[in-house]
Amino acid sequence: MKFIVTGSLGNISKPLTEILVARGHDVTVVSSDVNKQAAIQALGASAAIGSIADDEFLRFTFQGADAVYAMIPLSFTEPDLGDYMRRMAKNYVHALRATQVKRVVVMSGWVADLIKSENLEHDFDGLEATLTFMRPGSFYTNFYQHIDLIKGRGLMGKLLTLRYSGLWALITGKTGLLMGNCGGEDRIIFVSPKDIAEAVAEELLLRPEQNTIRYVGSEELTCNEAARIIGTAVGKPWLKWVLLTDKAMLQGLKMAKVPEKLAETLVEMQAAMHSGKPLENFHRNNPKMGKVKLADFAQEFARVYHQK
Repeated sequence: MKFIVTGSLGNISKPLTEILVARGHDVTVVSSDVNKQAAIQALGASAAIGSIADDEFLRFTFQGADAVYAMIPLSFTEPDLGDYMRRMAKNYVHALRATQVKRVVVMSGWVADLIKSENLEHDFDGLEATLTFMRPGSFYTNFYQHIDLIKGRGLMGKLLTLRYSGLWALITGKTGLLMGNCGGEDRIIFVSPKDIAEAVAEELLLRPEQNTIRYVGSEELTCNEAARIIGTAVGKPWLKWVLLTDKAMLQGLKMAKVPEKLAETLVEMQAAMHSGKPLENFHRNNPKMGKVKLADFAQEFARVYHQK
């Protein structure tokens, strides 16, 4: 079968490509970086170099595809995240409709249904294709972005904002704390991108009669439990994830020069997680947990951490 994988060689798209190629499928990987072309081809896939902001490029790339994995990379240069996501989704819809692709798997987030203004799932309405919206929990790979801050090197005392699948966090290297208006003893579904890739590969081969939603997780932990696992792996078992008020979170984001509308959206997303409703939805759908636990990932994280 012919599959299109967007997301270049990202945390999900690379293992997804490896899985599909190993199973004998024809895979084309979309990347905006021409320097990734050789690495894509080394995986046994074809490279389509261009941007999802270019719907003509997408129409050309999607021709003859049996299924498409569609994801929208985040942009921290966009002051209005919702508007950006809608524009990119519109490009996908135009290309999918023009090429009559019948099966689409869309990367969404586990708080998607709770943040109405940012719910890109609605932007895919009306397609003559069956869609599955993937709703993974918080990515393990989020912690890679924290390395310099955990070390207290370079960015000491500064706040940095991060988002993965609906999870926004603040971390400061000076105190060795993770912070956010979701944190502390809040329970979170964490997930390995490898487990997400396996789930996406399964979905690409399915032909359901109607649109579906698939939640994906690897392990359920409190934020403090997750911080302790990561901290222990790097020799800092005291690492904590401090729960902030919505107001304090908003103030921190503004201090970090995040545009006001974007900052308000981030606070809303974490507040939804803090409410426990995404966890209720996850349990209601009762998905099978993935194989990779946070303690497994923490060993990989520690190796990278100590090399830097």
